[in-house]
Order: sequence, then C-alpha cells, then structure tokens
Amino acid sequence: MNSSDSPPAASTAPIDFESVFTSLGPHVSALDACLREQVASFEPEIRAMADYCIDTSGKRIRPSLVFLSGWRDDAVNPDLVRVAAVIELVHLATLVHDDIMDGAEIRRGRDSAARSYGPEAAVLLGDALFAHALHLAAQFPTTLVCSAVAESTRKVCAGEIIQTLRRGTTEISREDYQRVIDLKTAELFRVSCQLGSYLAGYPESFVDAAATFGRQLGIAYQIFDDLADFFGQESKIGKTLGTDLGSGKLTLPLMELADALPPAERITVIGEITGERSPHAELRLKQMRELGIFARVDQALEQELRLAEAALKPHAGCAATPRLLALTQVLRNQVAKLRVD
Repeated sequence: MNSSDSPPAASTAPIDFESVFTSLGPHVSALDACLREQVASFEPEIRAMADYCIDTSGKRIRPSLVFLSGWRDDAVNPDLVRVAAVIELVHLATLVHDDIMDGAEIRRGRDSAARSYGPEAAVLLGDALFAHALHLAAQFPTTLVCSAVAESTRKVCAGEIIQTLRRGTTEISREDYQRVIDLKTAELFRVSCQLGSYLAGYPESFVDAAATFGRQLGIAYQIFDDLADFFGQESKIGKTLGTDLGSGKLTLPLMELADALPPAERITVIGEITGERSPHAELRLKQMRELGIFARVDQALEQELRLAEAALKPHAGCAATPRLLALTQVLRNQVAKLRVD
C-alpha cells in the first residue's frame, strides 16, 4: 500500500453532474463489462432473469463512489472495478426486494423484476444476486473486502427489516428514522468509499474520512429520495413514486407534515399511514407545498451534506477529495430540480 496522498487535483475537479460521471466513462464501461460477465455464472434457467436485473441503465452511484474515493489518475484500476461490481450487485438485490415490499411496478423506467417474474421468483432472484456478490468479494486476496461487504449487506437487510416491521405505525422518532436510513441506504455508500480508498492504497486516515463522507452523503441521498417520492416525477426519477404513504412508510416529509398540520388533520394523516384510511397523496403534496415542508426537509438534508464535507476537510490535498466533494453539489442540484418541478 502507498502510504502517501497524491498531489492535489483541484484544477481538474468536476463541478456538475455531467462532468462528475463523464470523467468516469472508462471506469463505468469496465464495470458494465464486468457485470455482464457475471451473468454466465448463474444457472442457465435464471440467466435471463439475472441479465434483466444487471442492466446498464442505472445511475451507478455506489460504484461511482468506489471509483471517486479511489481516484489517483484516470487509469482504470481492475480491483476497483471488481469491488464496484460487488457493491452494485448487492444494491441491485436490495432494489429487487424493495420493489416487492413496496408493490412498485416500475424500476429504471421499465417493469420491476417483481412485476416481470412475480414476487415469489423475484425474492429468490434477489437472494441469488446477494450470494453472487459475496462470491466475487471472496475472490480478493484480502479477507477485508468480503468481510466488509458481508457486514454491510447484513446491515442493509437489518435496516429493511426494521422499516418493514414499522410500516403502518407512527410510533417512530426522528432518531428511529435516521437509524433506518443509516442502515438501509448510507451503509452501502459508506462501504463503497471505504473499499475504494482502501484498495487504491490511501492511508488509513483518508480511508476513515472517505467512509464518513460516504455515510453522511448516503443519509442525505435517502432524504432526497424520500422528498422525491412526493415532489418528483416518475418520468425523470425512473421508478414508481408515491409509494411511501400508501405502504405506511413514515418518512421525514410525512413526519414534518404531521407536525405542521392542525390536530384534526394530523389524525387523518396518521390514519392514512396506519392503513385505517385511504391515502390521499395529491392532497398531502398540496399541503406540503402550502406549509413549506420541502424547505424543512431540505434543511435536514443540507446538514448531512455539511457533515460529509467536513469529514474531508483535513484531506484537501488528496486527489480523490475534490471529486468526492463535487457529489455534494450534484445532490444539491438534484434537490433544486425537485423544487422547480
């Protein structure tokens, strides 16, 4: 491992969404090729199903975190490509399971796996993707990769279990909400940055800082995703929206709305969350707009982004730092687009 940080790369740091991910073109192409190669490892009877999930239309956010946290120059690092494939397979498995639990029919602009193959087959397909991700992770010469991925996978599943058990209840505190999104979303962001920087040979101090950055960015991203469920457009987001209220999932926008409503109306919203009343998503969105809920939730999101940026402040001279920091502005831009929509 190289124990020193690379020289600063501030002059070449990407500053918007397109430049951040355009700079990763060769890396993402190598990742897509690696993922396609994995299809042949599945049993012939389910290869078409695996291929359907391992598509190339996703945003590849978590693999991009691997590449950006491990950035030294523009050369494609095979180790980073492999671990990015591992992380993406775990993420794809969680999406398959999420869509089953949410009853979502659209994922990445097309039918979800659950809709295409039925929930029974889809849940097993998700399991197969998880298992293959760990198989790939076990092929690294160090046990750290497999250990880290396995632990993160467990945490992601735990977060989903906790959220599932709490569906249809309003007995959830802000701390409970933070705990769930830390597990189910932020954990994969964290381990992506941890393993990317570790495999690139960065010193332990930067690996720890990058992991913290990833965690805070992941929390912010989930808050954005919860905002998008109400304020986004399916044609732009690429998945079924408006599922949180109907599935009894108490998210930060709904928490803020319930707190801002008069007592009688708050009871009605609680009834919709608990399933005692039919959900009225359009009315709730109208109320959110009238009561300034977007700004309240955005404030919580911004706090997480500032914590993410603070984690990397001591490592301003590292080549990976400006590229990672660009992602905080990318997310701010995405939030701004929701506000306009």
